[in-house]
This record gives sequence, C-alpha cells and structure tokens, in this order.
Amino acid sequence: MSGKKLSHLKGDGICMVEVGDKALQKRVAKAYGEILLDEQTITMIENHNIKKGNVLTTSQIAAIIAVKNTSNIIPLTHPLQITGITADFQIEKTKIAITVEVKTLGQTGVEMEALTGVSTGLLTIWDMVKSVEKDNNGHYPNTKITNISVLSKLKE
Repeated sequence: MSGKKLSHLKGDGICMVEVGDKALQKRVAKAYGEILLDEQTITMIENHNIKKGNVLTTSQIAAIIAVKNTSNIIPLTHPLQITGITADFQIEKTKIAITVEVKTLGQTGVEMEALTGVSTGLLTIWDMVKSVEKDNNGHYPNTKITNISVLSKLKE
C-alpha cells in the first residue's frame, strides 16, 4: 500500500468519508459468489422439492433486501439511492453461482452493496437447504460458500 492513506481514519478515530463535493455519476457494480452443494440438493432445488419453498426466488429477494440495507449493516457505507438491482443464478452439478448487479446515480460506488447482496443470497440458500445438506454428525461436509468477489465497478 505504498503511500496510500486510509480515508476512514481521522486522528485517533474513524469517520464516514465526505462525498458531498463529488458529482453525481451513474455507478454500476457487479459481484459474484458460489455455494457448493451435494448434487442431490441441486436436483431438489431445481425440482422445487425443498420444504422451505422456492430456494432461488427466496435467495433473490434476500439479495435485493440486503443491497437496499447495506448502510445499516456495514457501518461506514453511505445510504444510497439504488436505481436497479439484479440477482441472477448459474446452476451446475454441485454448485450454484449468484451474480448481483447494483446501479445508482450517486457520489460513491455500489460494490459493497453488490457484495452484501451476493453474501446474503448465498447464506439464504444455505439456510433453506441445511436440513438436506447436514450429515448424520450434524456437519455440512460438502456445503461451502466461496469465491465472493467484485467482478466490476464502473462509473460513467
């Protein structure tokens, strides 16, 4: 981190960075993550056989709600006027990937919102399938949330 200053540090404390002097810009961020599951669980999700309900629709709703509430969860993020959110899935044999794209017209980026949406969407999937993923010892040997990252962050 050669020569860079952390913008949230102020004296012996922290602060929310002032962005009021920045121009409004269209900002878009896209984040990604995966949950690894048993093949049988994926089949149950696809066939709508999970007792808690439609896993992917519930995960989408959870991701959208999380995006909208990011500033209530992560202390130094700014409340933002979100103009668009998508949460899309890619299903493979033993993996579900989620990509969340967030758009705003604002003075700061939306990558934290996209990451929060991805994380919450994946946690929701885990919550909905944990009863079928759990082994006889109460463990989840094949269940893993992984590869959460920002794919892109753009401003126009």
